[in-house]
Amino acid sequence: QSGAGNNWAKGHYTEGAELVDSVLDVVRKEAESCDCMQGFQLTHSLGGGTGSGMGTLLISKIREEYPDRIMNTYSVVPSPKLVENTDETYCIDNEALYDICFRTLKLTTPTYGDLNHLVSATMSGVTTCLRFPGQLNADLRKLAVNMVPFPRFHFFLTGFAPLTSRGCQEYRALTVPELTQQMFDAKNMMAACDPRHGRYLTVAAVFRGQMSMREVDDQMLNIQNKQSSHFVEWIPNSVKTAVCDIPPRGLKMSATFIGNSTAIQEIFRRISEQFTAMFRRKAFLHWYTGEGMDEYEFIEAESNLNDLVSEYQQYQESTPEDEGEFEETQAEA
Repeated sequence: QSGAGNNWAKGHYTEGAELVDSVLDVVRKEAESCDCMQGFQLTHSLGGGTGSGMGTLLISKIREEYPDRIMNTYSVVPSPKLVENTDETYCIDNEALYDICFRTLKLTTPTYGDLNHLVSATMSGVTTCLRFPGQLNADLRKLAVNMVPFPRFHFFLTGFAPLTSRGCQEYRALTVPELTQQMFDAKNMMAACDPRHGRYLTVAAVFRGQMSMREVDDQMLNIQNKQSSHFVEWIPNSVKTAVCDIPPRGLKMSATFIGNSTAIQEIFRRISEQFTAMFRRKAFLHWYTGEGMDEYEFIEAESNLNDLVSEYQQYQESTPEDEGEFEETQAEA
């Protein structure tokens, strides 16, 4: 079977639209067999046509049918189409994953299996609290409440420590201070943007393994004090920590980082610049209009993306004095 030929419009409007009903039937059957369904998790890539076009079509249909369930996506380079229909988008990009493979894991020819190993480690960490007993952020909704101060700001940076290659056994257990240091390190982030260029609105950390809760709290506080300029002052208690006694397979301890940082705008700026350069020349436009898209949809999407970048920049620069009216917005779980 061929895919959507790297064409978003094919995946969203024509070939994907023909398949979406049969996919929704499968989703319905799965949903009906659940006792207490939290929501949905979708992993997709946004560079081609199927994961992006059909993926976003599927998300909007599921959102229509299950408006009160949480929608999480793990998206390889995110798309503005995810602004309206998802609750939490974990931004991952191949550039950052390849960087980790080359620089940290010293792999000379990383495969998709190596990249997926990194993504699966992050997914496993994010969903730990759903699968094992632990404190705080016990479900997807609580995570959304703690992490999303404003509805459009639900694009998260993810990080993981320790980073290991597939099938590799950890040669020495890291200490809690080392784990904490590593998970906040830009080199451990799965998206190609530098959190030091922005400020954290909210952060969640999931520690796994046998460790002292007191030490975890002390180290998280230590990081916040050391990097206080990287956290906005106008959201109190913006860092949440969960600890689960059960470590991932092959490790004694691990830490998963989820950050809602204004630095994510670097990714959106990059996409916007690449898009604008091509759209001005009307490059490849006929492939999309030929599948039923309207040129206006491109203009609208560009404007939506640029608005999102401006909003992130506004909150990055704001101070507590500017933010009096926003204090009520941050709900505590």
